Amino acid sequence: MIDKLNIVKQRFDEVSDLIIQPDIISDQEKYVKLTKEYKDLRDLMAKRDEYLELTNNIAEAEEIIADGSDAEMLEMAKMQMEEAKGGLPKLEEDIKLMLIPRDPEDAKDVVVEIRAGTGGDEASIFAGDLFRMYTKYCESKGWKTNVIDLSEGTNGGYKEIQFEVTGNNVYGTLKFEAGVHRVQRVPQTETQGRVHTSAATVMVLPEAEEFDVQIEPKDVRIDFFCSSGPGGQSVNTTYSAVRLTHIPTGLVAQCQDQKSQHKNKDKAFRVLRSRLYDLELAKKQEEDAAKRNSQVSSGDRSAKIRTYNYPQGRVTDHRVGLTLYDLSNIIDGDIQRIIDELSFVDNTERLKEASEIF
Repeated sequence: MIDKLNIVKQRFDEVSDLIIQPDIISDQEKYVKLTKEYKDLRDLMAKRDEYLELTNNIAEAEEIIADGSDAEMLEMAKMQMEEAKGGLPKLEEDIKLMLIPRDPEDAKDVVVEIRAGTGGDEASIFAGDLFRMYTKYCESKGWKTNVIDLSEGTNGGYKEIQFEVTGNNVYGTLKFEAGVHRVQRVPQTETQGRVHTSAATVMVLPEAEEFDVQIEPKDVRIDFFCSSGPGGQSVNTTYSAVRLTHIPTGLVAQCQDQKSQHKNKDKAFRVLRSRLYDLELAKKQEEDAAKRNSQVSSGDRSAKIRTYNYPQGRVTDHRVGLTLYDLSNIIDGDIQRIIDELSFVDNTERLKEASEIF
């Protein structure tokens, strides 16, 4: 373990030196990648310091116990050894996990898209519930959210809504939320009190940097139109909204939440880059999922992943068989327990794969 950590320290020292070099700072792509690597390695170095402290404490205690001449010191040494050995297994597991190469996408910000599926007005209302759930969760994490585009439902909620999330390790946290979410409840419009099943689809796109995806201007058709919905007179009467169509793939991205046509265009291009990037990423994730047979793969975007059952106050994640009878808090943004369980399963699978390197 210590040999591997010393190799990592050499790389940390190397990266620390590289990120202050003028030629690296002037190369945005290299600089962004190296600063992300620096942050990951810095966290690992903190664990290395803890590991060295514990192993030194054990070695020191063993010397005192072997000597055995001072009864008071002997008792303290036994306590020190017991405490150090107690903390070592968990620390070693943490370090093993950190030594596995991380998914480079995990540190990226994301664009989340929620679309109403089967269920008519009730599906739109449910899409609105999911939007509120995710924005509440992001708020609890100290992340910023920003709506890019939306289409309101006829009876409340959204037919479709897109929003950005910026913060620390956003994609790594939210990536397993992608898929079909089902709700089972009595709609407000239902007079007979019958439980209906509706659905909404969630997509989580890692926000691509300009150097991640190159878009040729000739491949994009740009249309300008008047924004719809709330926003005031100047928004609704000027051609500030922007729609981009990527001709080779047919992908469309639009933004209408800003009064400035220029700002809307910038945002729409960010969404288009992320969609194109996600297209390639989805292929890779499907290949990885096939190799790993992962329970929590984010490769299958059409899979039914979770059910929110209102009559029973139950939320079930079908990938890991997790059922929680705490629907009101979960739909209010308390989804950390579900995310932790999905991350735990994924990390366990990754540790199994990498067991031979330890």
